Amino acid sequence: MSHTILLVQPGARPVTRTYCDYESVNECMEGVCKIYEEHLKRRNPNTPTITYDISQLFDFIDTLMDISCLVYQKSTNTYAPYNKDWIKEKIYVLLRQAAFSPNA
Repeated sequence: MSHTILLVQPGARPVTRTYCDYESVNECMEGVCKIYEEHLKRRNPNTPTITYDISQLFDFIDTLMDISCLVYQKSTNTYAPYNKDWIKEKIYVLLRQAAFSPNA
C-alpha cells in the first residue's frame, strides 16, 4: 500500500482545486469513481439508481481541467506524479479485476 494524494481541478479557475488522500492507489481510484458518481447524482437528483460504463467515466475524467496523483515511493521517500492517462489505466485494471472477481 502506497499513500496516494489525488489532485483535482474540475474548472478553469484555480479556486476549484482540491485534493484527497488515500492509503493506497486502489482506494484512490475508487475515490475517483465516487467523485463521478456524486457528479451523476447531482445532475440526476430524481434518479434512484445511477449506472454508467467505463467510457462515460473516462469522458468525465477528460472534462476535468486537471487530475493527477502523487504516489508515495518508499524506496526514495518521495512522491511520484502520475497523469490522467495513468489514472484511467489504473481505474480500468481495478474495474476489470472487480468484474472478474468471484465476489462480484
